[in-house]
Amino acid sequence: MSVKGDVTMNFKNKTAVATGAASGMGLLFSQNFAALGGNVVMCDVNEKVLNEKVSEINSKGQGKAIGVICDVRDYEQVCNVRDKAVETFGSIDILTNFAGGTAVRMLNVPSLEFPDIPIDVFDWGLDVNLKGQFYFAHACMKQMREQKSGLIVNIGSITGKEGDGIGMDYPTAKSGVMYGLTKSLAQFGAKYNVRCVCVSPGPVLTRAAMAKMKTLLGRAADPQEIIDLVLFIASDKGQFINGENIMIDGGRNAMGRWN
Repeated sequence: MSVKGDVTMNFKNKTAVATGAASGMGLLFSQNFAALGGNVVMCDVNEKVLNEKVSEINSKGQGKAIGVICDVRDYEQVCNVRDKAVETFGSIDILTNFAGGTAVRMLNVPSLEFPDIPIDVFDWGLDVNLKGQFYFAHACMKQMREQKSGLIVNIGSITGKEGDGIGMDYPTAKSGVMYGLTKSLAQFGAKYNVRCVCVSPGPVLTRAAMAKMKTLLGRAADPQEIIDLVLFIASDKGQFINGENIMIDGGRNAMGRWN
């Protein structure tokens, strides 16, 4: 039996699309992927910040980055991202769906009970967190089917397991992504050598408030820990992972009810 030695992670000549890429984990993934030699198509609604981050990445002279303004709720804009990626780099090897957030927080909605929160707030949350990932998968799968290769990384959340009695759009969307969407994309993509994996974080220190969420490890994740998992799945060593939701939550989902 032959045993392969350790292979340095390298994404040269690979192209990734990252949503929510002007900040948070979408930005961190983009920075990491480019530092490892890859090309990255960074999508966000914040044009000013996006352009600044793209310039910062390109100034390092490693992988290349382009920015494309995109509201993930608009399918035409999503298709434009796909087309720009193929036009610029020739392929889409990896799609990472980082854009998202709980609507009541993102839209600064006052603390109200579920029936009193305006329905358009929940519409926004469902559109961004579920339909946004669905739209990008639908658009990019066309290219991946043609090139007969690719990886889609969906982003779930521990909230998709736990629920939320107020911001119900978020766990509803995330649970749909974690199971129905991820498994279905893996089933369809198999004949075209396209994988789909969902990464579902617990508390992550992208916001200070996350530090208050309990885990068995007694801390929240550093964002780099989440990105390291995504990069592993995309690397040569992660090729046998498919159709699965991977919790990376410090054991929060395993906590007993007394916690």
